[in-house]
Amino acid sequence: MLHNPAAAAAAMEEQLRQQQLLVLLNASSRPFPSSSSSSSSSIWPSNSSASEPVTAAAAAGGGGGGGGGGGGAVSPWDIALCATGTAVACENALVLAVLFYTPSLRAPMFLLIGSLALADLLAGLGLVVNFTVQYLLQPPNAAVALSAAGLLLTAFSASVCSLLAITIDRYLSLYNALTYHTERTLTFTCAMLLLMWLLCLGVGLLPLLGWNCLRDQATCSVLRPVTKDNAAVLAVTFLLLFALMLQLYLQICKIAFRHAQQIAVQHQFIATAQVTSTRKGLSTLSFILGTFALCWIPFAVYSLVADSSYPAVYTYSLALPATCNSLINPVIYAFRNPDIQKSLWLACCGCIPSTFSSRPRTSSDV
Repeated sequence: MLHNPAAAAAAMEEQLRQQQLLVLLNASSRPFPSSSSSSSSSIWPSNSSASEPVTAAAAAGGGGGGGGGGGGAVSPWDIALCATGTAVACENALVLAVLFYTPSLRAPMFLLIGSLALADLLAGLGLVVNFTVQYLLQPPNAAVALSAAGLLLTAFSASVCSLLAITIDRYLSLYNALTYHTERTLTFTCAMLLLMWLLCLGVGLLPLLGWNCLRDQATCSVLRPVTKDNAAVLAVTFLLLFALMLQLYLQICKIAFRHAQQIAVQHQFIATAQVTSTRKGLSTLSFILGTFALCWIPFAVYSLVADSSYPAVYTYSLALPATCNSLINPVIYAFRNPDIQKSLWLACCGCIPSTFSSRPRTSSDV
């Protein structure tokens, strides 16, 4: 039997119309996301986006869950980290400029302060680079994200190691007060700092060498792309370094007390001044250790016990104080030094105020 072309065309048109109607019905039956859920995901980084390479660098800078790269709203925590990094970089750049342009500041002690300032400067730049990679770099690149995470690991590792080196230097300056200036040569200090920086650089290269969790998200720690096992090793190492610093500062206190008692016995008339100086030194030590512990220990312990399934807000709230430690370090170790203060006054004002005291630091000052 022959088919009517007009009837066949009408049948095909009716079939297409029914298919389009089914598509519209299926689309309308799907539930739309609520406005509350979309707004919450734009404020706090979600764990579902943890597989993105950009998120890995962001989490290494402090975010545990990571935010979307460039597409979503900017997290206020990431803005705070970026602003902190900018302030850290500017402050430590000032310290490095003073040390570089002042020829008299070439002693081993100032090299250690310069190493700390350089590490904190790189940490601040790392936070800014992390923000750029997370939100401005399109399309995301795994190598760039891992490099940003490695920069942060290198910088913060060097910062903690520089603090330990300064503590060891203070201890040796009191324990071997007579031979310190002859044994602690500039060459020896440079060699030790070079070895320390190479070690920290090796730690920072680990993510690029495959020690990351980008292929297996279940092994991620709060420090993406660092795995849980590697984060535990870093946290335990940090706690051991802090315990060593605490032990050294306790020994410094004992030596300072002994020196103060010896001076007080030989010169009874200045005993009160020595007691005051010793108390000031103990207050300084308490401030140094207290600041370091409050900034870093909560984050280290959290990294030891938590993993990527924990809410990102916990990681952010603990990582921000840790980064602020790099903002406090120049105040403690650089701007309180009389020689650096003198150089700053000369650079900024061209003169030294009459109230400026250049009294040399003694062992009782710690």
